Parts: sequence; structure tokens; C-alpha cells
Amino acid sequence: MNTASPSETSPAQAIASGRDRSRFWAGLAAALFPAACLAAGILLLSSVQVSGCITYGQQCTKGLPGWLFVWSAGIGAVSFVVALAAPALPVRQAALTIQLLAECAALLVIVSYYA
Repeated sequence: MNTASPSETSPAQAIASGRDRSRFWAGLAAALFPAACLAAGILLLSSVQVSGCITYGQQCTKGLPGWLFVWSAGIGAVSFVVALAAPALPVRQAALTIQLLAECAALLVIVSYYA
């Protein structure tokens, strides 16, 4: 008797049937990252504190360091390449997870810069 449900498939079966979408999601996340950075910047410019800091130089706070953004974006880029190039499904899924976490960290650095 088969105890597994028909909807549960192994990673090898997912690849064979074409249902592995980790490369698609990695590409989509990488493509949307610059737009998300731009949207975060525009949202920051709409706040009173940031506009006062840019216009008058008042109430400027020192946010997280810039190297944190560079490292987060770099780790996201490396994870994107690994997610596209890795032949094994678990490696691609782990790289996709790392990519998403690194991109979220980079966006948090942008948002927290003037917060």
C-alpha cells in the first residue's frame, strides 16, 4: 500500500516533470530587487524627517553602515548565480532562500538609513 499522497513528489520527480520553479523565483527576485530599492528610496523621500534632512540638513541620523548594504547585495548576487547554476535541487532552494534573505536585509538597510 502506498502511504504517500499523489501530490507529494520527490525532488527528482519534480525536476523530471518540470515543476521545479526555484530558478524562476530566483530570476524574478533578482529582477524586482532594483525596483524595490527605488520604491524604498521614494518612500523615504516622502517622510518629513528625510526631506528635512535633505533640504535643510537638520535631524539627520546616522543609519546602518553602507558596507552592510554592499555585502547584502553582493551575497544576494552570488546566491542568484548559484541558484541558476547549481544542478542539485536542494542547493538551488538553499541559494534562493539566502538570496531572498540577503535582498531583504539590503532593503532594510535602505529603509533604516534615515529612520
